[in-house]
Amino acid sequence: MKKFRVALVVAFALMMVFSLVINAFGEPDIDTANSTEISVEGDTAPEVIAPREEAQAAEEAGADQPDDVAVAETQDVAKAEDVAKAEDIAAAQDSEDAVPTTGAETSFTVGETTYDFEQEEQEEILDASGYVDNYADNLADDASFETHIAQAIAKIRESIRTYATFWSLVPPIIAIVLALITKEVYSSLFLGILAGGVIYSGLNFETFMVHVFKEGFIDTVADGYNIGILIFLVLLGALVAMMNRTGGSAAFGRWTTKHIKTRLGAQLATIALGVLIFVDDYFNCLTVGSVMRPVTDKHNISRAKLSYLIDATAAPVCIIAPISSWAAAVAGFANGAGAESGMALFVRAIPFNFYALLTIVMMIFISATNFDYGPMKKFENNAKNGDIFTTGDEFAEKKEEELSNSKGKVIDLVIPVIVLIISCVIGMIYSGGFFTEGEEGYHSFITAFSNSDASVGLVLGSFAALVIAVVYFLCRRVISFKDCMESVPEGFKAMVPAILILVCAWTLKSMTDALGAKIFISQLIEGSAGGFRLFLPAIIFLIAVGLSFATGTSWGTFGILIPIVLSVFSGVDGNITIIAVSACMAGAVCGDHCSPISDTTIMASAGAKCNHINHVSTQLPYALTVAGVSFVSYIIAGFVQSAWIVLPIGIVMMIATLYIIKAISAKKA
Repeated sequence: MKKFRVALVVAFALMMVFSLVINAFGEPDIDTANSTEISVEGDTAPEVIAPREEAQAAEEAGADQPDDVAVAETQDVAKAEDVAKAEDIAAAQDSEDAVPTTGAETSFTVGETTYDFEQEEQEEILDASGYVDNYADNLADDASFETHIAQAIAKIRESIRTYATFWSLVPPIIAIVLALITKEVYSSLFLGILAGGVIYSGLNFETFMVHVFKEGFIDTVADGYNIGILIFLVLLGALVAMMNRTGGSAAFGRWTTKHIKTRLGAQLATIALGVLIFVDDYFNCLTVGSVMRPVTDKHNISRAKLSYLIDATAAPVCIIAPISSWAAAVAGFANGAGAESGMALFVRAIPFNFYALLTIVMMIFISATNFDYGPMKKFENNAKNGDIFTTGDEFAEKKEEELSNSKGKVIDLVIPVIVLIISCVIGMIYSGGFFTEGEEGYHSFITAFSNSDASVGLVLGSFAALVIAVVYFLCRRVISFKDCMESVPEGFKAMVPAILILVCAWTLKSMTDALGAKIFISQLIEGSAGGFRLFLPAIIFLIAVGLSFATGTSWGTFGILIPIVLSVFSGVDGNITIIAVSACMAGAVCGDHCSPISDTTIMASAGAKCNHINHVSTQLPYALTVAGVSFVSYIIAGFVQSAWIVLPIGIVMMIATLYIIKAISAKKA
């Protein structure tokens, strides 16, 4: 508790220091309306001198007094010259105001979208923020992208001085460091959000409150996609609670003790189920966790180990599965960036996705050799002695409260899960237009899946599965209708921790987006494209890891980086382009896998019913080991550019690295 209070004080002190530094060193606003000098591209226009002042100056210089006619003529000429000067200066002033960085226009059209950086955003005309929001599309479509993005950033910095600078990464860094130090995720995320609000507002209290709560929490929760995911969580929680009440989970656990007799078998079964459910990472995490928890508990496998196996078979498997929501997302980003076929690009990149493939190798190795290291070793040793939680968290008490039902059978778990999988797949292709005549995906499974909306499809599928499960259980007479209905709030309560963490993580992401973190990172990668072309896949991998880790989103990471990668490698041999795109996807998944604010990591903790920080701290050494080997593999791939050569080398390096770690651990023990 003392450590937490110290971290809390340090966090608030850092936020205040950040804001004072920003205010002290930020560029002051320039009042050009009252300025006597106007700078236009480095030149200074002369001051406007009134005729009366000119006449007084001449008199003081001893000039002869002209007659009335001459004076009138002189004054007329002076007035004409002054008017011409004033018009020139006004034109220069307009030019400077309109274009903060260059002499280019501020009102223009890209494709079918019109932008005007000098007006507030309207329904059909977007402002500077709108241009930045469409970064990926504009990178591919705008011939004057470099000029316009510089203008847009300069315009935004008039109100947000720290936009697209290192300061945009400070809020997630604060949240992640505090979470790892204090082992408390809620307050750490909230302090990260507050830090983002302070940096954004520059100590303006009204701006701070509006940005954190209205533009942060409220707008995040009100987002249609996010609401869909939250509803899916509640419905799935209700279904799991219902299966527990029927005794189906307990019956499945008894069945597995007869057929899965070893810890190795339980871990391999978890991996196999995770690989089979490759449709969507959210669905994977919660379904695999619900099904395999009774199995791993029976064989004294720690919840931390279970959550790692779930997490490692979620995003890493989805990113190499052509029929998944992730494949659809990557294909969409690639198509938008000018690739001829986004899906073909995704498929060709699979053999080069070293992080995903080596993660599967590592899971099988540590399961087969019964080898663990880092914090996971402590958790697994305790689990072998009967303590599957180690920290005695809230889930330990709830485990004892699970209801037993003598009527329950294995089919009471298997049938609802199968129905859930089928209905969610149908829901996803429905959202992609499979059943809608005239849509691109009409009667085309692959196209419909590529165009699907996971939040809509999963809600439709899980609701259908819940209704079918209620009817099935009532027909089987294993539980009453009242028990079915009581399972709904019970499932909701079980998902509240995951929902709270998700909402805070999404809000923190909105803080970093508002500060331009993605733009800052994307410009870093563009700046390193010059003399390091063959090393770029490895560099892209590291940048994607950092961005995904800091923002907690892999989709957002490869959504912004894939168009940049395709732009950097345009007109270059196809293999290096494929490797670079794969490095981008692998790095995004790796950072997402490591990050405590990642929604997939949060879902894995919820699926395993494991303390979230326990999951993050035990998983991190494993993920970093695979990341290190993947980084070396991408260096080799930059020169060799053949998956048939580099992938076997990567697998050998992965196994060799694990044997070295095992030998070192044995010496220390």
